[in-house]
Amino acid sequence: MSEESDPAKRPNAKYNLSYPDSSYPGGNASEEEGLTFHYSRARRLESAPKEVRSLYEEKKPNRLSFFGVLVADKPRRTLFVIIILLCLAILALSQFGYFDTTYTLEGNKIEISGTIFEDTTIVILKKTANNAQAYTGAVEIAVSVAVEPGEINPVFAHRVYFTLENQEVYRFAVPFVTGELLMVLQTETNAIQLKFKPE
Repeated sequence: MSEESDPAKRPNAKYNLSYPDSSYPGGNASEEEGLTFHYSRARRLESAPKEVRSLYEEKKPNRLSFFGVLVADKPRRTLFVIIILLCLAILALSQFGYFDTTYTLEGNKIEISGTIFEDTTIVILKKTANNAQAYTGAVEIAVSVAVEPGEINPVFAHRVYFTLENQEVYRFAVPFVTGELLMVLQTETNAIQLKFKPE
């Protein structure tokens, strides 16, 4: 049987389809000298969309910064702007007194709070003089349970004295345990009425 009739051999077995490294033009088959490339990435990217071109552009490494992280993309920028607007709104409302829990009585800033202890409410009254002309002297205090108009509840009466001290704190107990108390503070010429909830 001859080589040509041997079915185990390929028909082109006697043909060398590639250059061995020693006989390759230039001496090394792995070198790309003398080859013509028909594919050009630069030419392909010229007709590519902007988003694709931006993926291949060399970008400088981003320096980590707090502000850069906050505005890195559109959702974060939107959230950052919303937070800033909310802060500005809260600041504006506080300037107009919507969140202010203080009262003024003849040049004195009054802050009222309370705490419940063994079926008794302890009222804490803090006075801060706004200026040297702030009122000093006796202040009549009346405390009762906050009720609907027309209802009558017992009233607890008390008296404190504002002095020349810039800040003073007064504490006294009232015999009411309820969610909300009504208080009236009265001097010789003025009076204020307020409500507060003991904690």
